[in-house]
Amino acid sequence: MKRRILVADDEASIREFVVINLEHSNYEVVQAADGLEAWEAYLASEEEFDLALLDIMMPEMDGLELCRRIREKSSHTGIIFLTALTQEMDKVKGLLSGADDYITKPFSPSELMARVESVMRRVAQHNYKNTGTGADAEPSILASGDFRLDPRNRTLRRGSERIELTNIELQMMEYFLSNKDRILSRKDILLTIWGNDGVNELKIVDVNIRRLRIKIEADPSNPKRIVTIWGLGYKWVDRVE
Repeated sequence: MKRRILVADDEASIREFVVINLEHSNYEVVQAADGLEAWEAYLASEEEFDLALLDIMMPEMDGLELCRRIREKSSHTGIIFLTALTQEMDKVKGLLSGADDYITKPFSPSELMARVESVMRRVAQHNYKNTGTGADAEPSILASGDFRLDPRNRTLRRGSERIELTNIELQMMEYFLSNKDRILSRKDILLTIWGNDGVNELKIVDVNIRRLRIKIEADPSNPKRIVTIWGLGYKWVDRVE
C-alpha cells in the first residue's frame, strides 16, 4: 500500500514541484491550494494521511491553524511546514503547534525527499511497534517516578493520566528515559531524533524541548524533569526532590 501525503500550498509552482517529486518516489499525494481545501480533504479521507506538507501562509486557513486541527485528530500524522526565510517566528510557532520539522524555501528535490523520508521513518516506526510483531514486540517499560513510557504501544502515562504526544515527542521521551540523569547535548538529540538528513538547526531541539515541557512539567517555566545544563545540553532528572 502506498503511503499517503497531503500537500497544501497556495503557490501552484511550488505545489506542483513538491507533488511531482513525491509521486516520482511512489507516494500517493492529495493536493490543496489553500488551508480550508486541505482541511476538507483531510476530513473526507477514509484513510489517515501518513504525512502533511503545509505552507504556513495560505488563504482561507493558514498552515498553523491547519496543523493544530490535524493534531487534534491525530498525534501520529507527520507534519512538515514549508516556510520562507523571513518566517523565523512562524517556524517556532509551527513547531509549538505540533509540527515535526520545517523546510525553508527554496529547497532542492534532495532536501525535500530527505526530510520527508526522515519523518516517514518515524511514522513507520510507530505503526510497526503498534503491530506487536517482530523482535521488538515486547520492549521493556521505561519508568521514572510516576512516568511510564510503553515503547510498544507508544504511550506515556503520568500515574493514571495518559499524555498525548507526537512521534517526535515520544522519541524524545524514549531517549531521555533511556538516559536518565545523563547530560545529552543538543547535537546528540538532533542526530538521534532527526537523523543526519539535512536538519542542522539546533533551534529545532530547543523548541521541541519547550513543547515537551508544556506537556509533562507542572511548571514549564521552572522545569524539574527536563533541566537545562547551560553550555552542555539537557538532562532528565530521575528523582525530583
